[in-house]
Amino acid sequence: MARILAIDYGKARTGLAVTDPLQLIANGLTTVETPCLEAFIVEYLKKEEVERIVIGHPVQNSGEDSENMRRITPFVNRLRKILPDIPVEYVDERFTSVLAHRAMIDGGLKKKARQNKALVDEISATIILQSYMESKRFGNR
Repeated sequence: MARILAIDYGKARTGLAVTDPLQLIANGLTTVETPCLEAFIVEYLKKEEVERIVIGHPVQNSGEDSENMRRITPFVNRLRKILPDIPVEYVDERFTSVLAHRAMIDGGLKKKARQNKALVDEISATIILQSYMESKRFGNR
């Protein structure tokens, strides 16, 4: 089996998470400056086998796409062009930042550490990935 890579795309920074090769566990990978994201992914794929990429789909409470989709859509289109053999799927990312902050509090991180936006982005990507994995696991029953 190959890994699944998750992306929490942001205007300035992007959080990344990845599964283990057996796709059992979601782990934070890193946070990358968004302008360097494509190059980072291409380099990562040279070292690791990835079968699928999931990217957070920012949706407002009303169900409408959030403003960030106007940046995400062109990125996904470029990704699909440069990586035609790897499927890219959207995953609803509503409340992932809230859940990331909650996880940081529950994990005992001090207030200063919880203000680390890069860490929040990485945890958010992990939550997106975990959500995707659970939906596939429970959807197949």
